[in-house]
Amino acid sequence: MALPPIASAQNQEKWAKGRILVQPRAGLSDEEFGKILQRSQCRSKRKLRKLNVHVIEVAPQAEQAMARALSRNPHVKFAEVDALVAPSEFIPNDPVYPSQWHLQTIQAPAAWDTTQGADVTVAVLDSGIDANHSDFQGQLVAGWNVVSNNSNLTDHHGHGTAVAGIIGAVTNNATAVAGIAGAAKIMPMRITEQSDLFAYFSDIAEALNWAADHGARVANISYGPINSSTVTAAANYFRSQGGVVLAAGGNDNTDPGLSVNSSMIYVSATDSNDVRPSWSNYGNYIDVAAPGQWLWTTNKGGGTGQWYGTSFSTPVAAGVVALILSQNPSLSPTEAEVVLKDSADNIGNSLYYGEGRVNAAQAVQLAGNTSGGGDTQRPTVTINTPARHATVSGLVTVDVDATDNMEVSQVILLAGGTEVGEDNVAPYQFSWDSTTISDGPITLSAYAYDAANNEGSSGAHPITVDNVPDTPTGDEPMVTIINPAEGSNANGIVTVDVVASSNKALLAVVLYVGNTRLAQDIEAPFQFSWDSTTVGDGNTTLIAHAYDTEFLKGSSAPRMITVENTQGSSLTAFVAEDTTAPTVNIEKPLNTIRGSRHVPIVVSASDENQLSVIQLYVDDQFKAASDSSPLTFNWRANKSGKGPHTIKARATDAAGNVAETQIEVSGEVRTRARK
Repeated sequence: MALPPIASAQNQEKWAKGRILVQPRAGLSDEEFGKILQRSQCRSKRKLRKLNVHVIEVAPQAEQAMARALSRNPHVKFAEVDALVAPSEFIPNDPVYPSQWHLQTIQAPAAWDTTQGADVTVAVLDSGIDANHSDFQGQLVAGWNVVSNNSNLTDHHGHGTAVAGIIGAVTNNATAVAGIAGAAKIMPMRITEQSDLFAYFSDIAEALNWAADHGARVANISYGPINSSTVTAAANYFRSQGGVVLAAGGNDNTDPGLSVNSSMIYVSATDSNDVRPSWSNYGNYIDVAAPGQWLWTTNKGGGTGQWYGTSFSTPVAAGVVALILSQNPSLSPTEAEVVLKDSADNIGNSLYYGEGRVNAAQAVQLAGNTSGGGDTQRPTVTINTPARHATVSGLVTVDVDATDNMEVSQVILLAGGTEVGEDNVAPYQFSWDSTTISDGPITLSAYAYDAANNEGSSGAHPITVDNVPDTPTGDEPMVTIINPAEGSNANGIVTVDVVASSNKALLAVVLYVGNTRLAQDIEAPFQFSWDSTTVGDGNTTLIAHAYDTEFLKGSSAPRMITVENTQGSSLTAFVAEDTTAPTVNIEKPLNTIRGSRHVPIVVSASDENQLSVIQLYVDDQFKAASDSSPLTFNWRANKSGKGPHTIKARATDAAGNVAETQIEVSGEVRTRARK
């Protein structure tokens, strides 16, 4: 008699009360992350071993809302509730078939002629193990209880003992049952203390990290389906240490809609007729299938019993992976997974069976013929954001794309040669505090590594840091680009003319094309030669900055230019045809000024084609410029001394034609009386 399946954790909506799991972007400092948490009125209790995932204390009943809120922060990679996940099992009341039919189905006896899993350690993440069972004598290595943080691995339920027996019960010892990899070592990892066997995501992740650091090459998680970014991050760490992670597909007779997860192998179930039992889950996320109905295995307290569910198809597949790695230890996790899938028997619908039902004999044979460690192809790496030559400030989000013919195991980001952080799970995302360096140009670079330690590089990704605010004081230098004109086209070598003035001596004028510093000029007339072929056709922006001897900075208005090197420049033809100068007129003031310290100056100009710039001078000192008419300027006449004074206006069109006019003004200007 079969009992109904244990409900999944997702269906029961069970999760840890008062805590969630959050991973900030790689590179975000603890201080900055603390500020984010403080604004959300929560705090970090601890960080999971080997992972940049924090266990965050939140108000009870606010777990889901807080996870959603933090997920929207651009410096948080993910936030999720610390959900409980169920073991994927059925538990019958009595045994039915007194034979291990699954061993014949997957051709395990033929595989044993070559290997029985020697020198491979399999971590069993479950309820513990009955270490006194006769079929585990000499089979166990040290494990850990991550829930209680101690070495108590006693099986409080029996599920863990049954799962371990499928993988590694001693074979050919005239006792109990035969494991698929009877010469492999079993590392018991206790991830639950609950009578219903539910386990938290955080405990599963902790167990994977501990097992990876203690030599396990295979990890069996008979729980699922697992849909957790935290567990995925831990599985990817396990793989980065050379291991393979397998998880149960689940027993809800449904497609949960999960995406393919390259960090874990999801396993569905088959019965003795080599078809899917009605209770086994299905979907695109299923990688392989394995026998999972009425399997004889070890029981807690000694002896044997029959169990079924994807809890038991998963260790069947894990046992086959142990045989693969025993036959060819040089295989990377990706190579071992490819062998498992390529050797599987195609028995039908891939939604039910993935790449097929596992076949141990064919897997061992294929593993022996696979040249492990032969991968020499470098990963490809690209920094997507910020854009090349962008100007950034404060906390900067950096997104990196990395791919490989096998598998990317790690991506590292550098800023100016200093490591920002590392990320081992796609999408590869970082937060970089640009305030830790001085303003100016800097280069970002990203490096990706695969399981064979091949290195790929993004190359130099130039950006500009600008964290010092430009606070206007009224004494900044004035700077204007007068050529080329706004909206004009450019090709080949382009001459850029800039006018600048300051109350202090000018130190330099610097020209930027887009966000790239082109050059500087330290003496008037300020003129630059720009090779427009160095940028792609399309719109780009010119901007000039002028610095005086007190390092005050003035900036020109951005000037939009259209680069047309492929089709040629219409600007050239336009310039050649236009020989008519613009008109320019000083509207205000009149020839006499009297009484006011501030004198408004208004200059109008027009051109039959396109006006480029209007420039204003008082007593031959540059005062202002505008690329449109009219130009208005508030002249502080009281600081210019006694008159008469000369006011001169100059207008230049897009073809470089120039027109000038000037007036002389006289009169008294009232100054502030001294007391």
